[in-house]
Amino acid sequence: MHNSDYSLLDSVEIYKPFLKVLLYIIYSFAIAFILVGLSYLIAEQSPYLEKISAYECGFEPFEDAREKFKVSFYIVAILFLIFDVEIVYLFPWVLALSFLNAAAIWCMIFFLILLAVGFVYEILEGALAWV
Repeated sequence: MHNSDYSLLDSVEIYKPFLKVLLYIIYSFAIAFILVGLSYLIAEQSPYLEKISAYECGFEPFEDAREKFKVSFYIVAILFLIFDVEIVYLFPWVLALSFLNAAAIWCMIFFLILLAVGFVYEILEGALAWV
């Protein structure tokens, strides 16, 4: 096979699997730009001082920055993330349950017991108390 036998169609065939990914990325960016543009055209733009202040996170911008605040919200958010990620491991296990042997089932039972012990420990330590 000479280089002259290698046509443009052959080079396109090599990259054909990646064409769908490229089109998906192009469509995603196009839809994002269209939606953002439409929101600026349709929505009423009424900025005011309090709305555009740097403290849109829920804390009052008029108080002292060194004031103590409750970390309970952050602890609950972190605990939610931990247990949410651990629960994600259950979905593939449930889908493949009919194909698993006894060792895999006992491993998951151990994992669930460990998860329950961790949750009970958090309750006993008062991590979920709103004091």
